[in-house]
This record gives sequence, C-alpha cells and structure tokens, in this order.
Amino acid sequence: MKILVAGAGAVGGYFGGRLAEKGEDVTFLVREGRRNQLAGAGLSVQSVHGDFKLMPTTIVAGEYTAPYDVIILSVKAYHLEAAMESIEPYVGRETMILPLLNGMSHIDALVDRFGENNVIGGLCFVESTLTSQGYVNQTSPIHDLVFGERTGEKTARILKLEEAFSGTKANFILAENIVQEMWHKYLFITTLSGVTSLFRSPVGPIRENETGLSSINNTLEETAAIMRKLGAPIARDIEVKQLEKLNSMGYEMKSSLQRDMEKELAVEADHLYGFLLDKAKELNIETPMLQIIYANLKIYES
Repeated sequence: MKILVAGAGAVGGYFGGRLAEKGEDVTFLVREGRRNQLAGAGLSVQSVHGDFKLMPTTIVAGEYTAPYDVIILSVKAYHLEAAMESIEPYVGRETMILPLLNGMSHIDALVDRFGENNVIGGLCFVESTLTSQGYVNQTSPIHDLVFGERTGEKTARILKLEEAFSGTKANFILAENIVQEMWHKYLFITTLSGVTSLFRSPVGPIRENETGLSSINNTLEETAAIMRKLGAPIARDIEVKQLEKLNSMGYEMKSSLQRDMEKELAVEADHLYGFLLDKAKELNIETPMLQIIYANLKIYES
C-alpha cells in the first residue's frame, strides 16, 4: 500500500519510521524546513525498542499530487485545518484517512471535508518527543497504534491495511470497536492532561495529595457524565478502570500537554476541553473541575 504520513515529528516520525523500517512504501508530507533537515541527517529514532536511522522519502504540500491508499494524520489539533489543506491533493475516492489526534471533534471536521467513507478511526499510545536536533526520542514500553472502521466492520480494505501494518516493530492493532476506544482515550487524556497541567506536577505527587486525588476522580466523573449524555459508547465501569490505570502509572509520569506547557508551546485547550464544556452547557451538566482546568489552559495561552 502507498502510505502518506502527514508530519514527521514525535508521533508520525516514530510510527511512519517503523513502517519504513519494515519496508513499506512510506512517504512523509512535511514542511520545507523539516524536509531539509531529514535530507541532511535522515530520520533518526532513538527508542527503548531499538534505535534505527533511515533516509525517508519526503514531499512538501503540492508535490506529486496522486492519491495514496492511506494517510496517517499525526498533527496537533491546532494544525488540523492546515493539515487538511495539505493532504487534500492526495485524497482519492478510496483513500483511508487515519487520524491519531486526541479528542473527537476532529472526526467531524475530517468527515465534513472529505466524506464519511474516507475517514477511519485511530489513536495511539506512545511517549515520544522530537529533539531540537530533529531526532525522535521514544521512551515508553507502550508503542501502540490502534485503528479500525468507525462502523466496526472488518472490511476488505481494513484487513488489507492490517496486513500492511503487520510485522512492524511497533504494535499496530485492529480494534473491534475503534469508536469506543477513541472515547475511552479521550476520557483518559482529559483527566491525565488536565490534572498534571493544573498542578504542574507528575501524576505521582498528585495521587498522594488528598485534593489532588479528588481532582482526578472529579475530572473522570464530570467527563464521563458528559460523554454518556452525548451517547458515547463508553463502558459502564470505565471510571474505575481508568482510575486504576492512573494509579498504576509511574510516579514521574507527565502528560504530553504538560510537557508542551513546560516548553512554552501551544496546547489543545479548545479541542480537548472547550468541546466538552460546550457540550456540558448544552446538556446542563455542572463541570466545576473541567472549568478550572480549561481556565488554567486559557490563561496559559494568553
């Protein structure tokens, strides 16, 4: 399959690099500066699962405008509009767009732009960063990319994609219910990112503090209440399971949103939290914890 990876940063560089390492037909859609960097130094990945380096195939937006079989979209939400413009020349009638963004509102944006058939579901779990030298540094035992048809069907095209992804030195997983998986991750990221960015702390000290622990619980409960009212297919006991997961995480674990704040980078305040608060207002749900988290992020942005 012809695979286009939109972005060669921490996420796209890692999963796209693993596919290229395996020998799949991978092209990276990047900006001119990143293209020059990759042309000079190559794509270098330093990973707990094994380092590798390769000379990737790259294009910038507008070059070689033929459709790809699948486009992996690994940008931040605040770059989504620009990314959609960049990938449009490469989207054909049968192209699968596989987004790895957190949250859910990007699905509507992609469907509005490209149509229901072109957009499949996706998410990833990986701890990776792009260094100032342009290397991808991947540090987590977990390096999963999860995908599937949003209908839950095992279509011929999704099975073909599963075959292309198989045998890669990262975990590419075909989900039984990708939409549920995406909502579950949204709930988890909302909580972990919200409390760690609010308290400016790894998760360990927050768990040990009485107010910190109640903040974790309240964020889980408020977010799950909104999702259930929206009809999201989340599990009945998801709050309990995710609290267990948060309690089992490494003491020094930080969210990527918190790390972005420490680097004075942009954050996805509106995409993750503004969306939930808008829905909560429509549904008349009280969300004091989410409002505090959102205010913290908006004050940071200002």
